[in-house]
Amino acid sequence: MFQGKPKTIAILAVAVLIAAGAVYLIGQGGGNPDRPAMSEAAARLDAAATGEVANFKAKPSPQPMPEFTFENAGGETLTLADFRGKLVLLNIWATWCGPCREEMPELDELQAAFGGERFEVVALSVDSNGQKLVRDFLAEVGAGHLGLYIDPAAKANFTLGAFGLPTTLLISPEGEEIGRMVGPAPWASEDAKAFIAEALDLYR
Repeated sequence: MFQGKPKTIAILAVAVLIAAGAVYLIGQGGGNPDRPAMSEAAARLDAAATGEVANFKAKPSPQPMPEFTFENAGGETLTLADFRGKLVLLNIWATWCGPCREEMPELDELQAAFGGERFEVVALSVDSNGQKLVRDFLAEVGAGHLGLYIDPAAKANFTLGAFGLPTTLLISPEGEEIGRMVGPAPWASEDAKAFIAEALDLYR
């Protein structure tokens, strides 16, 4: 049918190759040039984020964290660099946030289960009324395993783009953001514990 029309045949062959390449890229997660293909670690985390923690979204690759400061219970100034070497679950919350209040005992239980040399829940309050309010609330709900961390100027919200509370970021031992979840989650659930166990296995 195309005998004697080599130019037409060549054009059609190129078109077929382009179409095949597009199908392959889409299958590899590269169909959208604005969304980089996920790393193997990110894909594993996304797969592990099921059930009660299905809203967690992994970054395609770990992203550098912007710098900001906050205080601990002793009034010392800290940065996330003070937790380098640990997998950190950074939860941005406030006592005036109803869903935050509900998940705080869950985060405390998660810290009790996994907290140590390799993992820490950093529940960072952005209350502007000072430490006493936060300390009293943590005591009220029996959150005895969580450290008291506060950012009364709420700079973390703007620095991290955490405009909805609670927002929870998973941070690698190298200090890079692995992914985040906007909204509350039952962090003491089996789904959440399995997710953290998978993350700890990935970031040994």
